[in-house]
Order: sequence, then structure tokens, then C-alpha cells
Amino acid sequence: MSVAESRLGVGVIGAGRVGPVLARALAGAGHAITGISAISEESWERAESMLPGVPILDPAEVVRRSELVLFAIPGAELPGLVSGLAATGAWQPGQLAIHTAAEHGYGVFAPALAAGVIPLALHPAIVFTGTSLDLSRLSGATVAVTAPTPVLPIGQALAVEMGAEPVVVAEADRPAYAEAIAAAAEFSRAVVRQAADALRAIGVERPDRAVGGVVRAAIEEELIAAAGADPELHLDPGPDPEQDPGTGQRE
Repeated sequence: MSVAESRLGVGVIGAGRVGPVLARALAGAGHAITGISAISEESWERAESMLPGVPILDPAEVVRRSELVLFAIPGAELPGLVSGLAATGAWQPGQLAIHTAAEHGYGVFAPALAAGVIPLALHPAIVFTGTSLDLSRLSGATVAVTAPTPVLPIGQALAVEMGAEPVVVAEADRPAYAEAIAAAAEFSRAVVRQAADALRAIGVERPDRAVGGVVRAAIEEELIAAAGADPELHLDPGPDPEQDPGTGQRE
């Protein structure tokens, strides 16, 4: 199967901050969105806003209508839903099953393998807001691709179609990958929050501006160092300090 040469019917399970964004990205690459599942009023509104005209269906119907099923739900909910769909006979031979949970590899799809499902795990390493802003964030971001060796090119191609750079992560390494990504997000938030609170306590009215330039420059320096470059030669001063920093939300 060559994803680059095929236009697939894509169904999405989950209308949180991740699913509708990735669906929009895949639709932009020419794939057809067959349906999306949504539970809460907020998720219904997000699905209708990001994917106008796409039918909102129950998960089993999304699976039955789709050649590629994208699970964008919390990792803790994934095993139960995959097993439940297998028990109802919803899976189809040759169907691509993809999830976006950082902590799981493709093994979480084991209950569906007997039906001939092709499993992949794709995790975009960005903080999602659930809006079209995330489409630009995907550009230049990485997507961790975990799949059986023959299937890796499919996962890599899908990541590229989303506008991101694929990075292969072994099945056994997914927990360590998830821990590293979670630590980066949590520690970054904690540092900014602590510094902003301290500045606010001494009367600084816009602590975001005071902290923003320092944090961006420090993070950029460490990222350059992590890539093996010389930060003294390549340090980017960052965005205009008069521009308000974004406030991304978790998935």
C-alpha cells in the first residue's frame, strides 16, 4: 500500500483537541473524512467547526465506514475501546488503525489483528489547542512513528502528509518516549508559572513579557545544544518581545 498514491476514507474516533486537527491535516492532503465520533457538547462543536459537513457517528459506525481509523483519545481509554470494537466485529481486513497516544505502541491493537487490521502509532510532539492554529504548529514538528517494519513507510508518509517530520520510535521505547515528552511539557509550564507568579507578586503587570524573552532564548539555546550545534553561533533571539506568547492546552 502506498499512502502517497492513495486517497483514503479516514474516520476519527475522538473530537478532543487532537482528532479534528489531524483530520483537517489529512483532508488537506486529499483524504476524505468519512466521520468522527464526539460525546460532549464541546467536542460536537469542535467537530462541526473544524470539519463542517462531516457526519458525527458512533465509534463502531466510524470504523465500518473507513479505510483508515484514527484514534485520538486518552491512552487509558484505548485498550478497552479496541477490544470492544473487536468483540462487535467492527474491524475490517486491510484497515489501517492508528492512534495518537504517546505511551502506547502498535501492540495496543492486538485484539484487532485477527481481523487483518494494519496497526500504527503516530504521536505528534506538539501541544494542541484544538484550533486551526495547530496546523501551522505541525509544520516543522515531529511525529513519533511506531509500527511493524513493513508498515513503517505508511506511518512515515502519513506524518509527512500532516506537514510534520517522522521520527521512528521502537515499540519497546514508547514508554520512555512518552515520559520524556511529558516531562518537557510539564517542566516548561512549571518554570513559566513559577517565574510569572514571582514577578506578579512584586507588582510586574505583564509577567508574560518579562519571562517570555528569557524563556524562549534559554529553550532555544538548549535545543541547539541538544542538536549538537554551538549555541554561541546559532542562538536565535526569538520572536518580537512585544508579541504576546501563546498559551497552548494539553490534548
